Amino acid sequence: MSKIIKKSYIFAVGRRKTAVARVRLIKKGDNKIVVNAKDYQKYFPTFILQGLLTKPIKLAGLSEKIDFSIKVSGGGKNSQAEAVQLGIARSLILLDKELKSKLKKANLLKRDSRKKERKKPGLKRARRAPQWSKR
Repeated sequence: MSKIIKKSYIFAVGRRKTAVARVRLIKKGDNKIVVNAKDYQKYFPTFILQGLLTKPIKLAGLSEKIDFSIKVSGGGKNSQAEAVQLGIARSLILLDKELKSKLKKANLLKRDSRKKERKKPGLKRARRAPQWSKR
């Protein structure tokens, strides 16, 4: 006898540079966003970063019906916030397919794949050559 377990959350991943955000959208919630076991306003102290997180939720108009449980690692705070934003947008699409056009128009579904270039041998950084002296 097999049981069918219905998940009460939707899972999505967002990435930016070396930051990885694992987002769980909890369907029956009361507008809580928890990042690494902290309230998102404490984890991301600036209003700009908080705005990045809440932008896809506000566009979807679902702010009072769902919760988010997010685990984020790697990168800096800004990179983490952008990774979380992508993860939230992706999870909202899995919840409601009709939101895709709205989120796509707002450029919230693009993965920014730029990463730091590796250091090459004989150079000081990725492209910075040692200073050349004539004599």
